[in-house]
Amino acid sequence: MISNFQPIRRLRLKRFRSLLWADVELTNPLFVVGKNGAGKSNFLKALEFLASSMTLPLESVFQLHGGIETVRYRTGSRSRPGHFGIRVDFSLPGGDQGWYAFEIKAMPDYNFQVVREQCVAGLASFNREGQSLQVSVGGITPRVLEDALILPLLGGTQEFQPVVDLLGGIQVFSLEPRLIQELQKPDAGLSLKGDGSNLASVLKSMSDATLDRLCQLLGSVVPAVTRVVPVKHGKSLTLKFTQTWRTEGGGEDEISHEAFAMSDGTMRLVGILGAFLQSARPSVIALEEPESTIHPEALSTLLDLIQGFSSDSQVIVTTHSPDLLDCKWIEPENIRVATWNNGVTRIEKLDTASTQTLKQHLMGAGEMMRTEGLQSAELFEEINPEQAELFSKIP
Repeated sequence: MISNFQPIRRLRLKRFRSLLWADVELTNPLFVVGKNGAGKSNFLKALEFLASSMTLPLESVFQLHGGIETVRYRTGSRSRPGHFGIRVDFSLPGGDQGWYAFEIKAMPDYNFQVVREQCVAGLASFNREGQSLQVSVGGITPRVLEDALILPLLGGTQEFQPVVDLLGGIQVFSLEPRLIQELQKPDAGLSLKGDGSNLASVLKSMSDATLDRLCQLLGSVVPAVTRVVPVKHGKSLTLKFTQTWRTEGGGEDEISHEAFAMSDGTMRLVGILGAFLQSARPSVIALEEPESTIHPEALSTLLDLIQGFSSDSQVIVTTHSPDLLDCKWIEPENIRVATWNNGVTRIEKLDTASTQTLKQHLMGAGEMMRTEGLQSAELFEEINPEQAELFSKIP
């Protein structure tokens, strides 16, 4: 099943972490499968890097991601690695299509320099090469700095604001149940943090109707849970869960627990629901191994949630769990396979045999994964990143 809501259509990565070169056509929802250490997380980190670069200075973005030496692809040789870059092809809410790309060069003493940057959004565009900038929109003359991107500076314009909003609205979640269980420092709660450490504030900011929906969905997965609400502890917040059941006499009884007494799986499920139902709905929601600590019987409901919410959010999931793929609606187009070989991560579509097996319903995706039947398409020719193109001729 492929959702019609698909703001991000394609992602190309050049020398980003373990991805020497990747050209990934995205669908919604998309499951990136692969063994531990295959590089699935690095694919999501590229999305995270792109999103944070829309709201933070580049220097802060590199610090957030471990520095430029961590971000760029590195080989075992002593030769200086080439530039790294990202390109994303998108569809804007108004129907306009376009792309955004940048390439960055590592400089001595852990510094960096933006070599090239390009954006096309409908009829508007700009092209930057070094310190030279051409903008199709008249009256706009942003200052060009070698260590800063141009697109975030143009986010206040009518032409480029939708692009900045779209890319800045990408959120990657690697939820930490322990942090959700702890007492949390309150904030506005409009946007859930990637680790879930402000989930109580997110629930506090929800409308009654949205919180009721979250509780209803959670109760369909976790037996007897009928309510979860944020509660104060001094200057901190936590979550209180209420479980209700019928007594032998036909009445009802209930008991309440705070977050520290609930299971990790329950915490993760509440975090996933919070990600989908938060006030500031992300344009893209990426979930890193959401199946962790969740009982296999609950995974079918989790898949139903992913399918349902993909109608108005683009959902990307990384997983190495066959149980998460045990669903009839998952088609070959919903799957990409991550593999690692000789220090390089590849992310490819399924090969012909795997695709035909799924299309003919001879086996399900989960069953194929258990038998190592989900295989990626072979590359007939290795791509040289220097020959791979991030930029296009602006029309």
